[in-house]
This record gives sequence, structure tokens and C-alpha cells, in this order.
Amino acid sequence: MANDTMTAVVRDHYAAVARGEAKPAAVAVDDVAKHIGYSAEELEIAGDANLGLGCGNPLALTEVKPGMTVLDLGSGAGFDAFLALSRVGETGRVIGVDMTDDMLTLARENAKKRGATNLEFRKGFIEKLPVEDASVDYVISNCVINLSSDKPAVFSEIYRVLKPGGRFAVSDLVLLKPLPEELAKDVSAFVGCIAGASLMTEYVSLALEAGLRGLMIPQILYGKDLVSVLTPLDTSGSTSSCCGPVKTTSCCGSSIKSGSDVARQAADAVVSIKLHGKK
Repeated sequence: MANDTMTAVVRDHYAAVARGEAKPAAVAVDDVAKHIGYSAEELEIAGDANLGLGCGNPLALTEVKPGMTVLDLGSGAGFDAFLALSRVGETGRVIGVDMTDDMLTLARENAKKRGATNLEFRKGFIEKLPVEDASVDYVISNCVINLSSDKPAVFSEIYRVLKPGGRFAVSDLVLLKPLPEELAKDVSAFVGCIAGASLMTEYVSLALEAGLRGLMIPQILYGKDLVSVLTPLDTSGSTSSCCGPVKTTSCCGSSIKSGSDVARQAADAVVSIKLHGKK
């Protein structure tokens, strides 16, 4: 699949989620969020900005402090951006970047309801951020980099926008081993985060090659545990995923049959990690 096609597929899917035309999860979004690391207090702050689309809590185990400027890559409806805002306070600033007009509209509406004045959502691609050089203290991202067809560019952009000594913390899906070819070529699985994931070693190497240092992986969530909450069976015998209800699916919206050997291999291959580092 060509890069432009992949980008369009991802954009169109998440636009449908923002418009309410695609339900992101078969189970309650708060239950998904709790499973991947969000507290009850954080869920209260996020409110209706929680669409159940993440694979971890990028702000967990971070030291985001008052007065900092935080950049959220692929900010969606504003879930993590609002949590970051609660930490940076009135003296700080939060910037969200997303490529989807419908998500940006929803995020800006959510910000307006909260009366947030030191938060803005900008349209742009994470491979070419609409953000000034060396202007950000902390970069966060939640299950978005794996969707990029040019991950080296994303990590290079993280390096570019960070201030000297600035830090990043991302939650993302990576692979312990290659996916079955059938799943790796599945378009819906790409939208659902799995088919676009890189091997963990490659993912870490890309960050290092971009100049980022002090890398740590403080948390790993095994794929079998992740799939069990994100792709539960419904009563009709089909499954739904974190990325939208579809018939007989597994792993984040794939058309691969639930319970098949391919689906089990995918669950064995994928993990959600937190990757931290600095410029």
C-alpha cells in the first residue's frame, strides 16, 4: 500500500470515529482506558475526550511540571492534551497536532467547553510538525507513531522540536517478531495499529538514529492481555475492536477471523510499550 493511500485510510477512519460513525470499542471506553493505565482521576479530567483509541498512558511515569510546553502527536479529541494541561497549569502550554479535520473540530469544541486558553490544536502531519525548532519541553504520543508510513521522519521531528534536554514519552504498539504475512497486508489491521507496527528493536533504533538519547522502556503490556480487552467477542458471535466494530475481526479491526491461527500469532507478536528519552 502506497504511503499516500495509507495516510488517507487512517485519516478517513479516524474522521469517522470523530463524527460518531465508527465506534472505537466494543467495551466501555473507560474500561479500556483503565486497563491501559489511566486512573479514575485522569478519566474524570478527560471526560468526553476519551474515545477509547489509545494503547497506553503516555503521561504515566513522566515528570511533566508546571510551566512546561507539551506537544501531543496525533492528539485526536484531546484526551492526553487535557491531561497534560492539568499538569502544566496556567503558566504552561499544550499543543496538539492532528491531520484529521473532524478530530480537530471535536478537540477544539472540547477545549472551548473547558475554557482552556493555553491549549491549541494545529492541523498537520507528525512527519512534518507545524511547530518551531527547539520550542517544546515534552513530546507525548499515544498509539500514533505506529500508524506512520515514515517513522524515521517522526522521530527526527521529535528531535527537532525538543529544546536541548527536552524529553519525550510515547505509548505505542511494537512487535516482538514479524506478523503473519496475511495480517501484515490487511488494510483494516493497519488502521487498527497492528499491521503498521515495527519490530521493537527497529523502533528503538529509529529513535537513536534521530539523535534521541537516554532511552528507557519502563513498561510493556503483552499483546495477549491487550487483545483480550480491545477485541472482546460480542453476543452476535462477531467481534469489535479498539478501532471500530466489524464482523469476525480480531486485533484492532482486522478482517482476520477471531480465534484463527493468524489472530493468535498476532496476539503473540504485539506488545504495547512506553518509550521514554531525551534530546
